[in-house]
Amino acid sequence: RKVVVVGGGNTAIDAARTALRQGCDVTLVYRRTRAEMPAEAEEIRDAEDEGVKYDFLVAPIGLKFDGDRLLGMECLRMELGEPDESGRRRPVPIEGDVYDMEADSVIMAVSQAPDWSTLGTIETRGSWLDVDEWGHTAIDGVWSGGDTLALGLATISIGQGRKAAESIHAQLRGEEP
Repeated sequence: RKVVVVGGGNTAIDAARTALRQGCDVTLVYRRTRAEMPAEAEEIRDAEDEGVKYDFLVAPIGLKFDGDRLLGMECLRMELGEPDESGRRRPVPIEGDVYDMEADSVIMAVSQAPDWSTLGTIETRGSWLDVDEWGHTAIDGVWSGGDTLALGLATISIGQGRKAAESIHAQLRGEEP
């Protein structure tokens, strides 16, 4: 019932608002300030109006357990330093400023890059998979869509999934998509 969401983007806001609507007490922690959050300002404001609490300039450093039961998250306070490559001021840890935040669920909603090495040799465009118009990769029997191709709307991902499904169906029937 006590959820901590880690992140500052639209996905973090969506996760926080969804947990809140499920009746949870929700706190979103972000390692920079509200001004540096990449989420849409309106989304940040609306989440707060709904009841999401924010704890800024905080970084998670570990989880606390009692056996298999999550008790909370260990947090480290941050301060803003010089700007990084994104142009936003870089969060810098404040040594020794550690505290525990109670939680029975933690949702990590931070930017991450996929590790394609498990697929063997695969063609990419930077961080994104390279596919044909039907979502087929250069590896026979591997299709992809959604956030593996580019960040976008759920409706685009659904459409890509539909095209890939049609392509798979056609291949199984020995036809062209």
